[in-house]
Amino acid sequence: MMEATRALPAFDEAAAEAFAERMAGMVNTAAVTVMISLGHRSGLFDTLAGLPPSTSAAIADAAELSERYVREWLAAMVTGGIVIYDVKTGSYCLPAEHAACLTRDAPLGNLAVAANAIPVIAAAHDRIVECFETGEGTRYEDYPCFHQMMAEDSGQTVVAQLFDLILPLAPELPGRLAEGIDVLDAGCGSGRALIAMAARYPNSRFTGYDLCADAVAGAQQAARAAGLENIRFERRDLTGFDEKDAYDLVTSFDAVHDQKDPQGLLKGLYGALRPGGVYLMQDIGGSAKLENNLDFPMAAFLYTASCMHCMPVSLGQGGAGLGTMWGWETALEMLKEAGFAAPEKSTFDHDPLNVWFVSRKA
Repeated sequence: MMEATRALPAFDEAAAEAFAERMAGMVNTAAVTVMISLGHRSGLFDTLAGLPPSTSAAIADAAELSERYVREWLAAMVTGGIVIYDVKTGSYCLPAEHAACLTRDAPLGNLAVAANAIPVIAAAHDRIVECFETGEGTRYEDYPCFHQMMAEDSGQTVVAQLFDLILPLAPELPGRLAEGIDVLDAGCGSGRALIAMAARYPNSRFTGYDLCADAVAGAQQAARAAGLENIRFERRDLTGFDEKDAYDLVTSFDAVHDQKDPQGLLKGLYGALRPGGVYLMQDIGGSAKLENNLDFPMAAFLYTASCMHCMPVSLGQGGAGLGTMWGWETALEMLKEAGFAAPEKSTFDHDPLNVWFVSRKA
């Protein structure tokens, strides 16, 4: 006797049309996001924020840019709901409420920096398509301006909060840094956080290691420009890192999950600390479980960044490919596995995307 054929659910025409409308909105918003990145990179948001309602010619003149390009960009910003257009006067205005998250001194944080990540990671789009077929990875060199973007992000998520909120997570750190200790930043990138600490605490000694030569060169130049003699940067692959009892404080800011061997690095950093030393680690605060991230802020953006950058650069080194959303649960377990008995997890109300761990070597 033939088994009864299971009836397929009826096609929901209204649901399909609603989803198509949503998709069209996504494509439109994605285009606006690229133009927001252009506005950030060109300085147009900063220019607009300092001007009264102005014509495209006046805006272009103030920004020292081509009027024709500025006018087309403004049209995208107007239709995207970012800039207000007065048809009677032909003038454009960036409302203060919009500038509050789009300029370089934005009081709510500059989300245009996040928008800038889209064209940066999209530069590797063709390579990522190949990686889907081969399972291979990418190189940091595949992402133009990556370290510039990360330095901007570090400036507002790390450096701006470093002395008032982040270092005091381990209450003893400000005093010890003032007295003079040895500090390592593992995966230092362009070195903004380390340079800020070196300037603040001249009695301490600071070392920054990073895999990327361009990031290290930029950090060295910035340190020289600041006249700092208590800091050094070195290009170094942290795979197999094995310095012993060399530092009193080790930091890593949004760096561990990109590594070839994250667990091995954490074990190496534990070994590099002197007894009583502190390891301060920042990473993305999402969960290791997808179902826990459905309401996590900017989760789709973070998974996209993971798929397009963080995961493939680790795989490109022959690594684990943990990805951006490896999860705070995974981080805690790996810290314990590295030897840290009781890592402490913290978050800040103003910054729901990031999580901070303070771990001490007994």
